[in-house]
Parts: sequence; structure tokens; C-alpha cells
Amino acid sequence: MEIGDIVKKAVRCEKEIGKRIIGQKEVIRMVLIAILSGGNVLLEGVPGVGKTELVKTLSKVLNLKFSRIQFTPDLMPADVIGTNMVIKDDEGKNAFSFERGPIFANLVLADEINRATPKTQSALLEAMQEGTVTSGKVTHPLPEPFMVLATENPIEMEGTYPLPEAQLDRFLFKLNVKFPSFEELKNIIDVTTTNRENELNSILNDEEILSMRKILKDVPIAETVKEYALKTIVATHPDSEHCPQNLRKYISFGSSPRGAQGLINASKINAVLEERYNVSFEDIKFIAYSVLRHRIILSFEAISDGVTVEDIIKEILASVKI
Repeated sequence: MEIGDIVKKAVRCEKEIGKRIIGQKEVIRMVLIAILSGGNVLLEGVPGVGKTELVKTLSKVLNLKFSRIQFTPDLMPADVIGTNMVIKDDEGKNAFSFERGPIFANLVLADEINRATPKTQSALLEAMQEGTVTSGKVTHPLPEPFMVLATENPIEMEGTYPLPEAQLDRFLFKLNVKFPSFEELKNIIDVTTTNRENELNSILNDEEILSMRKILKDVPIAETVKEYALKTIVATHPDSEHCPQNLRKYISFGSSPRGAQGLINASKINAVLEERYNVSFEDIKFIAYSVLRHRIILSFEAISDGVTVEDIIKEILASVKI
């Protein structure tokens, strides 16, 4: 597969997803970038904006196995990863057999992930980072490609468990799914309240996605652009010399090295989808918000002064010298 083929396939995927998901073009682009870089995505938005439908549509267009897990307070880790069952073998003796859970799919929708207890949330940690599941002493590989798309509601906090930093860091992107505009809402109503639902076509498959991942990792990035990306990551730490003086009191913790890896890899893919075959400073700036939005922990001063993570990222990008 050539770079030009990747661009054509990605554009077709975006158009196909757009048949069902009206608007949300940036969210669609970022989710495609995530699947092509092997990352996980956290989708945050009010109910009814199409988060679940986006994941279902993505599985059909990419021709990948889809699984949905509804996270609730009574959900147990075994309900996610599976459990060992006692069965009779051919000789009539009792033996253990691993019964796979819904995590064994290509695209796993963790719906309202923050409603499950920390014990159940932690069942995803190994799967999201290493692509494996361990039950007892046996480690089971997950199908490739593998991706977790989790959703959460930002306005209803009662009965929820905030995601720990260790789990947040395993998400490549945190995307805000915004309420549609008037024209977008009108188009949504025209599609969903009539019988003229558009039929979806499969554009990619698992083997093509894995092949595209290998090719996209070889996209060149200039040393100056790489330094800009790394300085941006380092500037999220309040004790760093690259962090603007006026922001240090607003940041408690900054990005991990995973943020740097995600920023570089995703910027390479974005450059190709924009039909450019090397990474630019604009790619870094565009991707930085989604990569850093959930990796910067605000201090009490930031909350009390009304400073948002978006404000901090914007100022960091402007302050880092090119």
C-alpha cells in the first residue's frame, strides 16, 4: 500500500462515517487517527450527541469486530475480561477453561466508563497498554487491531468514579463531542426520523489497518519540529524551565512520556491525511489539545481562577520557541 492509497482510503472512511454521524468532522478525523496509530480514545459529551453511534458506525466502515460493555457500579472485572470455568474434559475429569469476555474484540465501547468501580476500571489497564489479558497465570493476546473507545457524561457526576491518572494516560486522545449546530441538528432529524437511512459500506479491514500503521510510522519529521513537540510536553510540568512562569501555579502535574509518543505519532498521521508527507508545526499544534487535555492536572488555584486546561495548552503552544 502506498501513501496515496492511505489518503484515499481515509477520505472514503470519513465520508462513509459522515453518512450516519452528521457534523463532528474533527471528532471523526481524530478517531481515525487514533485507530491508525493504535491508540485509545475517551469521548466526553452530553447524552444524545452520537458517541455510541459513532463507535458502531466506525466498526461497520472499518469491518472490525465490535463489542459494547455498559459500565455500572455492579460490573465486575470478570464481566469484562472473562473468567475460568470448570468443564468436563474428554475423559470426564474436571478442568478449567477460560471463557472470554467482551474485551476480546477489535473495537470495544466502554460506555459510561466512570460509572464502574475502580476495581473494574483497572481491568482495562493491561488491555489498553499491552493488548493482552491475564487470567490466573495465563496471558491471552487480544485481537489486532485493538482499540478501546470509552464514553463519559461531563454533567452528571452523582454515582460516578473519576478515572485515575494511570488510566487516563492510557488514552491517546480525550475528545469533546459538542452539541450540533442548528443546521447539523436539522440534518440529524431528517436522517433519523425518516426511512431514508443511508447504508454503510466497508472501506478497510484489519489487515489493511495494520499495514497502514507500519507505513505511517515512517513519515519523516524534522528535528526542529520534533524539538517543538517535546518542549511542548516538557512545558506542561510546572518545575520545568520551559513552563511559562505565569502557568506554574495553575499546574499540579504534567504529561507523561506517553503524551510525547502520542503527539509525534498522531501528528505524522494527520500530516498524511492532509496530503503532506512530512510533519509541520501546525500538525503538532492541532493534535496537542486532544493529547494533553486529559494529561494536565489543574491545581486549586486554576480552578478558583477559572483557568481551563484549554487555556493552558494554548499558552504553552504560543510560548514554546520555534
